[in-house]
Amino acid sequence: MTLETTQNYHILLIEDDIELATLTSDYLRKHGFSITLETDGGKAVARIINEQADCVLLDIMLPNKDGFAICREARTAYNGLILMLTARDEDIDQLLGLELGADDYVCKPVQPRLLLARIHALLRRSSVSASTEPADPSASDMRFNNLHIQAGCRTVTAFDQMIDLTTAEYELLYLLAQHAGQVLSRDDILQHLRGIGYDGADRSIDLRISRLRKKLNDSQRIKTVRGSGYLFSSDSFSSAPQTAENS
Repeated sequence: MTLETTQNYHILLIEDDIELATLTSDYLRKHGFSITLETDGGKAVARIINEQADCVLLDIMLPNKDGFAICREARTAYNGLILMLTARDEDIDQLLGLELGADDYVCKPVQPRLLLARIHALLRRSSVSASTEPADPSASDMRFNNLHIQAGCRTVTAFDQMIDLTTAEYELLYLLAQHAGQVLSRDDILQHLRGIGYDGADRSIDLRISRLRKKLNDSQRIKTVRGSGYLFSSDSFSSAPQTAENS
């Protein structure tokens, strides 16, 4: 049974625009999802924690509590997928959502087919991640001089310091490290992580790269190859960084 045809996935939609919420709910139900709705931001955290839906579609602009606060609070007791819906297209808002624990975001207005594709991609990625833990926890470990990526426990250490990464940041770093010395385009990265192609407007990969550079404290460890994509420099962890990230 494919994700596209299953009727076992539960989505909690948190949206105060009743007309939009109705249209979205009806469309997703037609594609086999079970949908519950919450319109009050003040009640959203409790609903997320109590219902433990497979995926939460979370609007940012809500009455009584905004989506950023909801995401941050819900992450203490909810490990499922959070897809943020935002009418804002500013990078800082998108980056904040990702930092607070959102798995992805889409900018409204969004075409229903695109929203459906994003949901399927998140569920597919989550399903694959849950079913592909290495039998030998050290089998997929990687070391690049002073950088150590431990696949079994999904941790990253640089110069004996633990790097605190979100799940999405870890998956991106691991993918780049697997292809050290090779240029990966945004399309390559999105196809691998989400199962969808790059549409020319999606900024999530760029934002996560920026965040990774900041956490690794050096812009040269993940290089931008103009017009092509990103390259993980396998020999860049031989000495401690001298400069912080440059934009």
